[in-house]
Amino acid sequence: MTTPQIPAGTWTIDPSHSEVGFSVRHLMVSKVKGTFDTFSGTITIGTDPLQSSVHADVDLASINTRDANRDNHLRSADFFEVEAHPMLTFRSTAVKENGDDFVVNFGFQFSSASTAGGDGMSLVLEGSASAPLHGLMGGDDAVAL
Repeated sequence: MTTPQIPAGTWTIDPSHSEVGFSVRHLMVSKVKGTFDTFSGTITIGTDPLQSSVHADVDLASINTRDANRDNHLRSADFFEVEAHPMLTFRSTAVKENGDDFVVNFGFQFSSASTAGGDGMSLVLEGSASAPLHGLMGGDDAVAL
């Protein structure tokens, strides 16, 4: 797969053509898949792609595993505690080449309603981006992830 050539600039992540999804093991028996339905973000592409960055905010209350009881439990203090930490913020920490593609390393933290930020962690995410969408249906320039 070759990543589309996206011109330098700042692009809005198009939520209608993008997804924040996950898959986790449940009791080591099955996998639970889900999405966060409300999110926003930007991708800034540098003239040198290795100088690019990504920023995204995910509304933790928008978790959707297609099971209302499980979703409510995940929103509780047992897991995300969305009343105290409503947002999950991702900020890229590095962009690295991987053959013809790029891998983006991220730092993330749970934002808190009462403090400037929550516990920070890091991870590596891999994905792909669409070719740029210019003023699609009268909107902003955007890319899909």
